[in-house]
Amino acid sequence: MGRIVITEFMDERALAPLRASHDVLYNPKLVDDAPRLLLEAATADAIIVRNRTQVRGHLLEALARCKVVGRLGVGLDNIDVAACEARGMKVIPATGANALSVAEYVVGTAMLLLRGVYASTPSVAGGQWPRNALSNGREIGGKTLGLIGFGFIGQLTARLAKGMGMTVIAFDAMMKPDHPAFASCGVRCATLDEVIKSADVVSLHVPLVDSTRGLFDAARIAVMKPDSVLINTARGGIVDEVALGTALKAGRLGGAAIDVFGAEPLPVATHFQDCPNLILTPHVAGVTYEANERVSFLIADKVLEALAMPGVKS
Repeated sequence: MGRIVITEFMDERALAPLRASHDVLYNPKLVDDAPRLLLEAATADAIIVRNRTQVRGHLLEALARCKVVGRLGVGLDNIDVAACEARGMKVIPATGANALSVAEYVVGTAMLLLRGVYASTPSVAGGQWPRNALSNGREIGGKTLGLIGFGFIGQLTARLAKGMGMTVIAFDAMMKPDHPAFASCGVRCATLDEVIKSADVVSLHVPLVDSTRGLFDAARIAVMKPDSVLINTARGGIVDEVALGTALKAGRLGGAAIDVFGAEPLPVATHFQDCPNLILTPHVAGVTYEANERVSFLIADKVLEALAMPGVKS
């Protein structure tokens, strides 16, 4: 019997198969108790985390007998993958399990931002009738969605957007223009500059690495169409938050939906206060009831498989 430590929230129904054959410590608040986290890590054969647990440094050193790191999500910037693999630890992300949740978030927030009428409840309930002021919203059909990053989530987002009548173009630095994914999704491969300058909705789907850190700085935001919207469900640090707030307040951008931030939880952000047509959400684009269930059961199954491999203590 091995020991599995789970440091952040997980669908509790997925714990049953883990507990059937292993000793499981499930404490979704463990990520916030560093001393205990290090103590529990010392006896862990597997650790399951989300995005806040930093599997590097002192925690990595404490994971002396750990063989498996399960990631309840797809981004791996909180895990030193190379160092884990050098120690013989297998890193397992939940690839594809939350893709639909993210894709629906992108298309849904794009519709909200383009239409611009859904904050009128207090006014209408208060006896006002801002019909003329809210009659210039835009339809999503016929607009161009520009995807930066065209992996599994980007491709699913493209399919949903095309179903709404959007034209989709995409840039992915890791994919050749003749990659079959573009043709299969009915998407035109474009350059990064073309996506930024011509899309009505720009959605980010790239990891946070050296080449993407600060990718959307003031200069790149400035060349976007002045009525376009920017959606970031990828990682904080890709978008310059201060530059984004400045552009929104100056009317140089039509709107934005930001789900990920350079610091999480986001501290008081004066640069976002009083920004028009701005949606801020707490890193939940990929977290729905259904997605959490898929992610949790997938990682539970994969961790069990890894612990059952020859040479792994159980």
